Amino acid sequence: MESAEIRRRWLSFFEERGHTVVPSASLIADDPTLLLVPAGMVPFKPYFLGEVKPPYQRATSVQKCVRTPDIEEVGKTTRHGTFFQMCGNFSFGDYFKEGAITYAWELLTSSVADGGYGLDPERLWITVYLDDDEAEQIWREKIGVPAERIQRLGKKDNYWSMGVPGPCGPCSEINYDRGPEFGVEGGPAVNDERYVEIWNLVFMEFERGEGTGKDDFEILGELPSKNIDTGLGLERLAMILQGVQNMYETDTLRVVMDKATELTGVRYGADRGSDVSLRVVADHIRTSAMLIGDGVTPGNEGRGYVLRRIMRRAIRNMRLLGATQPVVADLIDVVIKTMGEQYPELETDRKRIETVALAEEAAFLKALKGGTNILDTAVTETKSAGGQVLSGDKAFLLHDTWGFPIDLTLEMAAEQGLSVDEDGFRRLMKEQRERAKADAKAKKSGHADLSAYRAVADNSGSTEFTGYTSTAGESTIVGLLVDGVPSPAATEGDEVEIVLDRTPFYAEGGGQLADQGRIKLDTGAVIQVRDVQQPVPGVSVHKGSVQVGEVTVGSSAYAAIDINRRRAIARAHSATHLTHQALRDALGPTAAQAGSENSPGRFRFDFGSPAAVPGTVLLDVEQKINEVLARELDVQAEVMSIDEAKKQGAIAEFGEKYGERVRVVTIGDFSKELCGGTHVHNTAQLGLVKLLGESSIGSGVRRIEALVGVDAYNFLAKEHTVVAQLQELVKGRSEELPEKISGMLAKLKDAEKEIERFRAEKVLAAAAGLAESAKDVRGTALVTGQVPDGTSADDLRKLVLDVRGRIQGDRPVVVALFTTANGRPLTVIATNEAARGRGLKAGDLVRTAAKTLGGGGGGKPDVAQGGGQNPNAIGDAVAAVERLVAETA
Repeated sequence: MESAEIRRRWLSFFEERGHTVVPSASLIADDPTLLLVPAGMVPFKPYFLGEVKPPYQRATSVQKCVRTPDIEEVGKTTRHGTFFQMCGNFSFGDYFKEGAITYAWELLTSSVADGGYGLDPERLWITVYLDDDEAEQIWREKIGVPAERIQRLGKKDNYWSMGVPGPCGPCSEINYDRGPEFGVEGGPAVNDERYVEIWNLVFMEFERGEGTGKDDFEILGELPSKNIDTGLGLERLAMILQGVQNMYETDTLRVVMDKATELTGVRYGADRGSDVSLRVVADHIRTSAMLIGDGVTPGNEGRGYVLRRIMRRAIRNMRLLGATQPVVADLIDVVIKTMGEQYPELETDRKRIETVALAEEAAFLKALKGGTNILDTAVTETKSAGGQVLSGDKAFLLHDTWGFPIDLTLEMAAEQGLSVDEDGFRRLMKEQRERAKADAKAKKSGHADLSAYRAVADNSGSTEFTGYTSTAGESTIVGLLVDGVPSPAATEGDEVEIVLDRTPFYAEGGGQLADQGRIKLDTGAVIQVRDVQQPVPGVSVHKGSVQVGEVTVGSSAYAAIDINRRRAIARAHSATHLTHQALRDALGPTAAQAGSENSPGRFRFDFGSPAAVPGTVLLDVEQKINEVLARELDVQAEVMSIDEAKKQGAIAEFGEKYGERVRVVTIGDFSKELCGGTHVHNTAQLGLVKLLGESSIGSGVRRIEALVGVDAYNFLAKEHTVVAQLQELVKGRSEELPEKISGMLAKLKDAEKEIERFRAEKVLAAAAGLAESAKDVRGTALVTGQVPDGTSADDLRKLVLDVRGRIQGDRPVVVALFTTANGRPLTVIATNEAARGRGLKAGDLVRTAAKTLGGGGGGKPDVAQGGGQNPNAIGDAVAAVERLVAETA
């Protein structure tokens, strides 16, 4: 049974039993505690926690997931993979243990003809949590599983959570016995290679706190209702139904391995080491395509680093298999063709996915070349010093700067007879991770304990947003925090977070910055609002300070936003929509939004593009935007179903999570996007849009920055003033400026070349005199001296080599000249072959001189260069060189 058919049967089975089919969410987690979606229940987390009322009591999905904690195990075991599809069925206060167990058994054991998976009931083993007598009884008495095939396991194995604070509960796992060829009998408690877990039924009824391991966490209390969260690994079931040894040999991964075999000539099954590499390639390339498809781009932080790491591991393993040419294009093509049936958006976004992937491959291949040079130098230095271990900081440098995985460094060092200080490397990596974790934790903990906001939501409901139609209005304070702690009152000078029952203040989201303004109480108290956020869905938290009086919970208030700021932000947001559409018209659908920020009078817009946007195209885009403004198109917002919005061709905004009902913003016949932000009523209100330029912010992602309205006018007015000043200086019209200025620069460049030629001639003219000044130091002709300040390093080098060449005969020659450039001393020293035969090496002499100058240097034995900080020490440096020559010669 193919993977696509397993997926279809799953969704069909549960839809027929009253479950709403929910499409897979993006791999980019809509959760500040997660980088990527690691489990099928993540999109439903707010429902389990009671933060949001679920729009259905029963749901089912096949969710894309990525997990990377065990990335080093990928390819080595039958079950470790970075990307997987989690089939799930969920109940929110509806059925519980008996319902979940009954559904699971029916689907697994029903015949293929009846829509099931047709598994042999005799090969299914069950595990339950230690004290879950209820689940064990259902399996025995309701389903009929023999007691000898039911095992009880502890918290580490049969108690589920996401690894972070959130929903949790005991679970019951269904395991499939693959037979004696996979190990000893005794059930999953004895052998999890033979008895493979395929379905986990989680009885979600508790909330967990902080903890470090699978069983080291506190249970905070019960959830608002008893829920069901189950997960069946599609790849594991495919492995069983397709009769293959491991998940890498299933239909969606085997084709990638076959392509890797075609590209490298290495046959799968011939060698364990190459088999591991082929599996790594298959897994990592598929994961890369799925991540890029959902908008992740390679980077050095967060989810971008996850993508970069797995892509580079895949490319490196292809190199180990013998690939010498770029391979990512062929491998990505296979993934898109294979997974496109289940995820059509892969084909739709093919060009963007390929562009990002190819750019990362090119960058890594370039880094591989540069990093190899660094490694070779480090190996030479280590061996020269008599060492046999490459230092951990060198390995870390290769990893951090050049993207070298540690195993690549280990292998390349071993080829040259060295080991690597892995402990030192891992210590530095740990320090880096701890810094990153501390930074991430600091960023995520900007709000108080979320339970405080949840309590407000439970008591008072969600905040009603009135800002689409009004800029001020009456409201009531339903929540108050002082310095992050819930409080009944606050006084003048306190930093506060205010929750209102209704508010005109827009909370930051969808790329739009929050409103600012004031909240006034009937008592005369005033709160200055600086920021508005939604730490819990539906609850707007107004952050600011008490300017006057006392603030208490329950007080009536009048909330008013800064109207000028709101209007400026609205202009920027509407301009962002126009820019998005104009770019798509110019560059095609691959110019999809990848981020934005709408602030007063200006905006930035990130979008996918394989290369820089030509200046002429940018001008065309800017002109088109301003032509739309002149058409005075109305801007309208309408709430509709997500399906209707898609039918109308509305574009989804980056980073937004949409429910069943969505808000669609339409700008005349030009633009239509899903958006919850605030906008102008007519394009004429924007006045003017000026694109300042575009730049790269990552592989395949560009950024446009622009000004709107008065800010755009002010910029152009300043530009006009500058142009007028230039016209006066060059005595020409504005259209003549480029040619005239270009001509002036060309003349200046020619003059600089002429000056440089005269300076070089002057310096070299001194060569003959310097050669004649050579003095004999124990049979060595030594030339030292200081040439005029400002002599360049290149000219000094030419002079030194010229002087060395003028001293005839076969006696040893050392030439050491000094100068001062930009206030810093510089030296170049050269030796001839006879001098080097006496042990006089230029590099050694330069290091001695540079140390005296307060700096460093180095080079080859015949010529070397150095510098320092103290030009007053040149005389001492000359003396140091003379002493070393006398001692060595």
